[in-house]
Amino acid sequence: MDADDRHADLKAQIRTVFERHKGRYGYRRVTAAIRQAGHLVNHKTVQRLMQQLQLKSWVRPKKYRAWQGEIGKAAPNLLQRQFEATGANQKWVTDVTEFKVNGQKLYLSPVMDLYNGEIVAYQMDRRPSFELVNSMLKKALAKLPRKDKPLLHSDQGWHYRMPEFRRKLAQRELTQSMSRKGNCLDNAAMESFFGTLKSECFKKQRFTCVEQLRQTLECYIHYYNHERIMNRTGNRGGWLV
Repeated sequence: MDADDRHADLKAQIRTVFERHKGRYGYRRVTAAIRQAGHLVNHKTVQRLMQQLQLKSWVRPKKYRAWQGEIGKAAPNLLQRQFEATGANQKWVTDVTEFKVNGQKLYLSPVMDLYNGEIVAYQMDRRPSFELVNSMLKKALAKLPRKDKPLLHSDQGWHYRMPEFRRKLAQRELTQSMSRKGNCLDNAAMESFFGTLKSECFKKQRFTCVEQLRQTLECYIHYYNHERIMNRTGNRGGWLV
């Protein structure tokens, strides 16, 4: 029996997983899905067979930049790229990203829990207004148990410097942390989520209007929270590709 015949069943499993997730999974997540189904398989073998089958996940586009000059004082970078958490609601990260559809724009503001990669809350709007971020924070705080006081990390965007935003954090005793100016790696977890979101949900589809995109994003975030395998822990959800 030659190598191709020996891997025929594995190739079929790989294709099934890849197509089930609409091309969103790279070889690491395909491997994790096959192992989760009870089959022992080496990730290098899966990578090689996916190359043979010409199955490749999508590349990520760049993110929206929110810097608009100085508004208030930047918070220190307390997160220090420590993207691990030992429990829920210890470390949250947030940012804003932009989508364009037929000359129109849609902005998404999510907040992620670094413990399990869950998108705790999010808000979408046609403009990158303060209310976009403020509404997201209201939703997140409404879900947060009173005893929990996570660190909230963001970039130095003007939304996060606004007095009202900071007042809400202070009222719930949340500590604010900000990336160093122009250093996207300080918020790599959120960057990774946006890259994954756009490559898996946005780039490979054609949208006729912003409302269609909005509905698709809502479905994807639910999928991301409840079904998508996370490499970091083997659990569902997550921010690593």
